[in-house]
Amino acid sequence: MEMTAIRFGTDGWRDIVADGFTMANVRIVAQAIASYTKEVGQQEQPILIGYDTRFLGRRFAEEIASVLAANRIRSYLVNEAAPTPAVAFGVKHFAASGAIMVTASHNPPEYNGIKYIPEYAGPATPEITARLEAWISEIASSGQPVQTVALSDAARDRLLQVIVLRPHYEAHLRRMVNMDVLRNSALHVVVDAMHGAGMGYVSSLLAEAGVKTVGIRETPDAAFGGDLPEPNDKHLGLLKKEVLERKASLGLANDGDADRFGVVDRFGTYIPPNDVLVLLTHHLVKNRKLTGRIVRTVATTHLLDHMAEHYGLELVETPVGFKYIGEQMRQGDVLIGGEESGGASILGHIPEKDGVLINLLLTEMVAFENKEIDQILRDVYDEFGELFHTRLDMRLAEKEKWIQQMVTTPPQRIGPYAVQGINRMDGIKLLLEEGHWVLIRPSGTEPLVRIYCEATNATALAKLQEAIRDWFSEINV
Repeated sequence: MEMTAIRFGTDGWRDIVADGFTMANVRIVAQAIASYTKEVGQQEQPILIGYDTRFLGRRFAEEIASVLAANRIRSYLVNEAAPTPAVAFGVKHFAASGAIMVTASHNPPEYNGIKYIPEYAGPATPEITARLEAWISEIASSGQPVQTVALSDAARDRLLQVIVLRPHYEAHLRRMVNMDVLRNSALHVVVDAMHGAGMGYVSSLLAEAGVKTVGIRETPDAAFGGDLPEPNDKHLGLLKKEVLERKASLGLANDGDADRFGVVDRFGTYIPPNDVLVLLTHHLVKNRKLTGRIVRTVATTHLLDHMAEHYGLELVETPVGFKYIGEQMRQGDVLIGGEESGGASILGHIPEKDGVLINLLLTEMVAFENKEIDQILRDVYDEFGELFHTRLDMRLAEKEKWIQQMVTTPPQRIGPYAVQGINRMDGIKLLLEEGHWVLIRPSGTEPLVRIYCEATNATALAKLQEAIRDWFSEINV
């Protein structure tokens, strides 16, 4: 029987349940993590196991525990579906060697996945991922079945313990968020859990602080209500509708494992993550009086650069992927780290993206300013200027070849704008005159080229988009 290759990529392994994501393959990945844990001499410490609301999540988590027990490695199995950031926090809190999170994040419902979180409570580095892939390959090609232990035997031998994680994580969030500011506000917030593992986290903490809160899609549903659990403009129709009908001041959402955030203003207008990062940076410096480095990926707004310059803070640019932001956070002194796809973390928190914390901090900001979020954003634009951004996903079968050609002989102009600088950190980023830029990089998962554009005015953005579409019509996509 031909075995599906297990690719343990940037954010772990994801595949379709009952196709590539099978019990047999889950056991192989669990054994690879056990072998890696022994290799680095951490087998005396427990490994946390978490899971989200996806199909068979708990059952896959138990299978992982049975493999770890066969390796004489203790596991702490979380008692209920939990957000990825909560499980990452648990690694530090319980002094674990790491965590295994059963999640496919914002992928479609038919997917599940496994993410490994090492002892520093952030995304696995490329070096760790490479070691795990080597172990996976060795175990899979050996043809030997992976050993397991019955859960009752594992519990008897104290190799399996079911733990309650939520109160510890919530206590940490209360320390990270100014609950007193929330208590004195007259806010009305709608929170959309999108049927994911974040259900009840944001809404209950806001309600506890006296904020008028309504939670929607807060029941576990492995089919996510027939939608994609991705909190972007396209999938937050229900949240927009509820915010408008209830005349709420703010709508907040999380994805399937609650590591990403989504925000809607009082008019039901989606606020892109780029603008959310700008708002949070402004709040942390102006209202919280905090300082530190601002870290963003190469695909994220340069408005953060303008703010860093104004505030006298260092700005660090990284390749795409939160693991690179996490690496910067582990070095310390990072005020905020974020990416345009909806992931962020701040000073004093784990080096992992956390949509629950970000949503609470946004509510804190609105309460502190005593203004609507759209008004605060307008204030920030008035002070630092407004930038306009978009992402185009262009289908291209030979994407690597095309991008390689682009990297070797980049264009000298895009539309009417001359290329003034080139950044090859991740794909190719063309820095244009007048402060516009275009980033071209391949999708890691699909036959797509992702093209990120940012311009200082809406007309320029339209011209950039038109020029890019012309390229692709020329190569007959």
